[in-house]
Amino acid sequence: MNSRRTATCLSRLGAAISPVKMSLISQNPLQKRRLERSEADDDSDEGLGSPVAVGDEDGNETKSEKNRKKEKKRKKAKAPEAKENKEREEMKKLESSLFGALYALPQFGTEVEAADPDRDAPSFFVDRSAGDGEDDLPAYEEGLSSEDEGDNMVGRERRPAWVDEEEMTEVDISKVARLRKLRKEVDERVISGREYEARLRGQHAKLNPFTGWADMNRKAHFPGFSDNESDEEGGVDDILRNNDELVVKDNAKLLPGMLGFSRLIDANAQEPSNGPINSVQFHRNGQLMLVAGLDKHLRFFQIDGKRNPKIQSMFIEDCPVHKAAFLPDGSEVILSGRRKFFYSFDLVNATVSKIGPLTGREEKSLEHFEISPDSKTIAFIGNEGYILLISSKTKQLIGTLKMNGNVRSLAFADGGNQLLSSGGDGHVYHWDLRTRKCIHKGTDEGSLAGISLCTSHNSSLFATGSTSGIVNVYKRDDFLGGKRKPLKTIENLTTEIGEMKFNHDAQVLAISSRKERNGMRLVHVPSLTVFQNWPGPRFSLHYPRCLDFSPGSGFLSVGHAGGKVLLYKLHHYQHA
Repeated sequence: MNSRRTATCLSRLGAAISPVKMSLISQNPLQKRRLERSEADDDSDEGLGSPVAVGDEDGNETKSEKNRKKEKKRKKAKAPEAKENKEREEMKKLESSLFGALYALPQFGTEVEAADPDRDAPSFFVDRSAGDGEDDLPAYEEGLSSEDEGDNMVGRERRPAWVDEEEMTEVDISKVARLRKLRKEVDERVISGREYEARLRGQHAKLNPFTGWADMNRKAHFPGFSDNESDEEGGVDDILRNNDELVVKDNAKLLPGMLGFSRLIDANAQEPSNGPINSVQFHRNGQLMLVAGLDKHLRFFQIDGKRNPKIQSMFIEDCPVHKAAFLPDGSEVILSGRRKFFYSFDLVNATVSKIGPLTGREEKSLEHFEISPDSKTIAFIGNEGYILLISSKTKQLIGTLKMNGNVRSLAFADGGNQLLSSGGDGHVYHWDLRTRKCIHKGTDEGSLAGISLCTSHNSSLFATGSTSGIVNVYKRDDFLGGKRKPLKTIENLTTEIGEMKFNHDAQVLAISSRKERNGMRLVHVPSLTVFQNWPGPRFSLHYPRCLDFSPGSGFLSVGHAGGKVLLYKLHHYQHA
């Protein structure tokens, strides 16, 4: 009896202790293994300690204990699998939080969270990353079912990555007074941001026409002339579609007596100079003008006769500019002053180069120079009657010419093959630049010292100016042939002649003197008479220092000592 009671107590004690052991098993794997071994030993001890079968009640307790052990074994077998599923689920959550929904693929049949059908998240996706030539990223579409996925996914376009807020902007152009000019209709009020931008660009292009001075290969269009047959076929239609005059005034002769002209806004009105103007010149295309003076600035203006906007300004720190000029090909600007060096400004590359002092020369001033019409040679006035010839390409000294007396003025002729010079001895020299020899020397009638020279564009005429204000006009072929009598002697100015220039067709000759107020005259060359109405009582030229005609003689510019560049329109000429 004692042994039977002892076995029953032990079995009840084991049943009571087993839940405590199970709670400890889940906390430590090592302790779990030790407890399993101890339970196996207890089971064997209980089997040995109860050789005699107990009653019905003890049998039921032993049976329930066996079922509990089987359940424990089943849970132990499922524990590694459940743990692995839990770790996999945690990894998926981590990937979803890091990389987004692209890697968090939905698993049908297992619900981690309650599904919300009203959510914006897509219920499916299409993986296109493996397709050849297709998009690398999947495209998500809303409102598509799995049945019509193949039909709608291919034809539907991608959504934009973002929407520009400026495109959605609307502008009320009727509220601001300066924006009302952008209206196309009187009652127009609100326009889109894109339309507003387009109209601003159109207004800018209207106020600032195309600047073609930098286009070196642009050819001027002349009506009546064409390069191919297609242009010739359309020439008649072009004439009939406009109301231009069939007879162009440029080809007509300019009449003497009264000159038709009008004063325009100053060429440098947007930025006047702070010192006297020493150089003004038009670019070969007639749209660009350079202005330079003693304030050490070189300025460029786009000449349209209405606004004349400034394009660029450059400051020359160590050289007050006494002369600046374009190369005839329009690619460079040469600047000089009372210095041993001069500057070259490349218009194409926008670079400035300082050249000099010249090797082997002791000139302290290179303020006077002329450029050949072929843009190959730059001739500087040197000391003691020397003329320095500089290559415009290499900017190196390539030769010298020597005349009697001091050199005061230079002018090129015959397309750059010949050079004219005059100076203190009152003679005019003709030089052949191909042989570097003087081919003719003649006396300038009535001149004690020649200080100014200019030639016409076709080199048929040339004019000389003296210190007494007398201007002689010669026919060059007659002068070279030995006829020293000038065609005309102009005595309208009484002070020394500063600058002279023929216009492009040699019908107008402009002469000026720096030492006389309003000291400028325009000469009608065919009749060799001075225009009576220039400059007129209403206009003051101040003290003119430089002048230039535009390539088509439509504009005439005059720079004076007050720092302004006066601009005039010559009505006889239709093109700038």
